[in-house]
Amino acid sequence: MTQNRPWIPYLLILPSVVFLGLLFIVPLVQTIWLAVSDDGAPSPANMQRMVTDINFMQSVRNTFLLTIVVVPVQIAIALAMGTMVAKIGRGRETILWIWTIPLGISDLAAGLVWLSILQNTGYFNSLLFSLGVISRQASWLSYQTPVALFIAIAVAEIWRGTAIVMVIIVAGLNQVPKEFKEAAEIFGAGPWTRFWKITLPLIRPALQSALILRTVLAFEVFAVVYALGGRNFPVLVGEAYNWQNQNQNYSVAAAYAVLIMVISLAATLVYLKAFKVDPERLP
Repeated sequence: MTQNRPWIPYLLILPSVVFLGLLFIVPLVQTIWLAVSDDGAPSPANMQRMVTDINFMQSVRNTFLLTIVVVPVQIAIALAMGTMVAKIGRGRETILWIWTIPLGISDLAAGLVWLSILQNTGYFNSLLFSLGVISRQASWLSYQTPVALFIAIAVAEIWRGTAIVMVIIVAGLNQVPKEFKEAAEIFGAGPWTRFWKITLPLIRPALQSALILRTVLAFEVFAVVYALGGRNFPVLVGEAYNWQNQNQNYSVAAAYAVLIMVISLAATLVYLKAFKVDPERLP
């Protein structure tokens, strides 16, 4: 049928192409042009204004530091959780359902949950006071306690985002043939050896996908940070939001958006290069 009508495949993909063009490519081009132009002509003025912004370097540092801390911890926890689930028989679906509850919570709602725990009158201070650890309310989320604020944001992000990594890891673990593990057991390989020599190499495609997804989302972190720290913990997306909504400068906000996109693409290329996988083994 398609040999007589070669235009049919193109007609079938036309709706998706139009959808991507209208809702992704066109806004992307407009955003890039907005970032690199001034008064309708190409200009580095917006980029220069972004770089000289008082919060720029701090937002870059905070975003990278948060990504460097959160992503490896999430991968390690997800690997442990996925390995535990793989060894469970009865109740496996129930445990997975409980562990994936954070996926159904929005970023802002997760931030507000942790705010109710860590604010001055929150549950954490109440617990410490009742145990006699503190004699009065302690401030964990102010500019005067930057380390505590960073830890609070990191913990909230780890709690919120580990579930999606675990789902990807579990999908990868389900593709590991049981015959490989059984053969390794016959030849006397211990659990740690089987994990490092068999399981980990075979789930590399899943690890690659998880790393790319979580790193890109970590660079785009905003709602949790805004709920817990506000302007006390600047991040790149937060600065883009402030320039657009408070300063009403869409061009500098677009410059921040382009920078985030470039960083995310660079991280993706690094992962694709570092974790080379056979396309036929992709999940």
